[in-house]
Amino acid sequence: MCRLSYVTWHSSPGDEALLGLPVTFTYSDARRGGLTERQLYRLRDGGVIEVVGRGLFRRAETDAGLADVDLLDIARRAPLATLCLTSALARHGLTDEIPATIDVALPRGTYRPRVAAPVTWHLFDRDTFEIGRTTVPIDEHASIGLYDAPRSIIDAARLRYREGSELVYGALKRWLGRRGSSPSDLLAMARHFPQAERTLREAMEILL
Repeated sequence: MCRLSYVTWHSSPGDEALLGLPVTFTYSDARRGGLTERQLYRLRDGGVIEVVGRGLFRRAETDAGLADVDLLDIARRAPLATLCLTSALARHGLTDEIPATIDVALPRGTYRPRVAAPVTWHLFDRDTFEIGRTTVPIDEHASIGLYDAPRSIIDAARLRYREGSELVYGALKRWLGRRGSSPSDLLAMARHFPQAERTLREAMEILL
C-alpha cells in the first residue's frame, strides 16, 4: 500500500507539469513549467516524451513521425523564422534545386539561435520583412513562416550575385507559365526592393 502511494506521488507532478507545456517544448520551458531535470528525463526514458532536437522535446502522443523535426526545431527557437530563397522556391515548385541547408530569414538584428538543423540564416530588412510572408503548418500544433512565390522570386533576384542568376530566371519562367500568375502584381511588390525591380522587368521583357 505504501509502495503504491509512493509511485502515485512520484509520477503525478511531472505528468501534471507536462500538460501545461506546448506539444513541442525546450528544456528551459520544461524547467520554467515546474519539471525537474530528473522528472524530465524520466518522462523521456519512459517514452512519454521524445527528443527531437538539441534540448528540444515533444510529447509522444502526437504524430511526431509526420512532422519535419528540423523545421520544428527552427520554429520553436525562432518564432519569426521564415523559409526563403531556394528553400521557399522549392516549396512552391519553382526550382528543382535541393539546398544543402535550409534557407531561413530573420529580421535584421534578431538573435540567430543555435539549432541542430542544417540552416543558413539570412537577415532581411525589418521594414520589408513581412511583405509576402505567410505561414505553413509543420504539424497540427506548429507552423513556420514562408515567403510566397512572388516574394521568393524577388529575393532571388535581389540576391542573385550570391544565389546565381539561373535560380532567378528559372523560377520566374516557371511562375509566369502558371495559371493565375500576375506580372503586374509581382512588379508592384518589387517596387519595395529596388535591387530586384529592374532585373525582373528586363527578364519579363524576354520571357513574355
